[in-house]
Amino acid sequence: MSEEILVNITPMETRVAVVEHGATQDIHIERAVNRGIAGNIFAGKVVRVLPGMQAAFVDIGAERTSFLHVSDIVQPGADRDDRGDPPADITSLLHEGKKIIVQVTREPIGTKGARLTMELSVSTRYLVLMPQTSHVGVSQLIEDTAERERLQQVLAEALEAEDMAAAGGFILRTAAEGAGADEIAADLRFLKRLWAAVERRAAAATGAEQLYEDLPLHLRTARDLARASVNRIFIDSREGFDAMREFCDAYVPEVSSLLEYYSGERPLFDLHGVETEIQRALERKVELKSGGHLVVDQTEAMTTIDVNTGSFVGRRNQADTILKTNLEAATALARQLRLRNLGGIVIVDFIDMVDPEHRRQVHRTLEKAMQRDPARNQITGVSELGLVEMTRKRTRDSLEHILCEDCPVCEGRGMLKTAETVCYEIFREILRDARAYDNDNLMVLAAQPVVDRLLDEESAHLADLEEYVGKTISFRAEPSYSQEHFDIILL
Repeated sequence: MSEEILVNITPMETRVAVVEHGATQDIHIERAVNRGIAGNIFAGKVVRVLPGMQAAFVDIGAERTSFLHVSDIVQPGADRDDRGDPPADITSLLHEGKKIIVQVTREPIGTKGARLTMELSVSTRYLVLMPQTSHVGVSQLIEDTAERERLQQVLAEALEAEDMAAAGGFILRTAAEGAGADEIAADLRFLKRLWAAVERRAAAATGAEQLYEDLPLHLRTARDLARASVNRIFIDSREGFDAMREFCDAYVPEVSSLLEYYSGERPLFDLHGVETEIQRALERKVELKSGGHLVVDQTEAMTTIDVNTGSFVGRRNQADTILKTNLEAATALARQLRLRNLGGIVIVDFIDMVDPEHRRQVHRTLEKAMQRDPARNQITGVSELGLVEMTRKRTRDSLEHILCEDCPVCEGRGMLKTAETVCYEIFREILRDARAYDNDNLMVLAAQPVVDRLLDEESAHLADLEEYVGKTISFRAEPSYSQEHFDIILL
């Protein structure tokens, strides 16, 4: 598979796009004023324990308190591998005011604070160190049995040589496939120094403060995203290019040869069509090549994706038309989930299929497409209502949440009251005011469409209302008012 990584760096933000065969698959955005905190380690203070939820809220110095569940609690000195089921009462583990060391596993999303764990870990190119376990494992994405055994043997020898056998547990990452003993040993030495620094800061911390910060996005790109399938990494900033080259030379030398500085006049993301893809990823409707389309709705509880044939009518029969649309939609929606970074529960409403074999084909196609997604996901079979349910791990905000905010007019509902509805609300408000206040004249301030309807379609009702309340009613259109906004002034 041919992959390119595009890195766009400005003083305000860093953007990274992963492009496979000319099609944008992943977008990562990190802004200077609001850098993500996933992966960072904090000294925190428990501010509230909730026995009914078996959870606690922890102050880590962020805007909102963060959430820690009892299943993510590890007592100092305890080995996670030897620990049984967590006790039913979280109050036996935590109390208000207690100082704890935690790591962010999920960014704050919407009104929710960050998700925390006390199972700490730090990463390098090839290894993940987990100080509170003794488990040594290999990434499941490395499927070759002989290579898995070789890596475990290399790691065991390196741990013995570096006197780190009791340092904790380790995971050999996917990037470690093919790595030599010297590279593994270098990563071990780096992790040893890094973790010692974290422990020193933790011992000295007196309040909520950050102990370890993960790398900025452009350096994480070199560490985490530069897989074997990546051919080139373009960077459009000379300063960013130099920083990435220095980092790669020191920690991931095999990636250095992939780095290329882009100095063209045309913006890098424009040249590869990424800007267009970002704009499309913010739209609700996704067009398919066949003429069908997807409708993507992101809500607080879940994301729903509806598949429609649209203008595609097929050439043979209805069943084949539906199958072709659903197969294309299965591949397209897997890409949209990555591109938009949609996580949590996802419900897909494919077009109804009568043939069980057609349903199996669509399900297999979806599973195959989702296998390329680096985020952990799980897909169920077709439900009784013909829906496919799936989950996708959510660790950071979706593209929509990063780039957009709720509409101030509809307040995120996506709908506005009609002018007719607002007119009737005005009539009711006039009746309330007429009974409450003793005056002869009223003035209604409203949006132009509402005033137009009041003086046209609702004029007969308005005349009846004036006669009923015995007051003169006048109107004035306010250009700054939204359709739902109105005021009634007593004159």
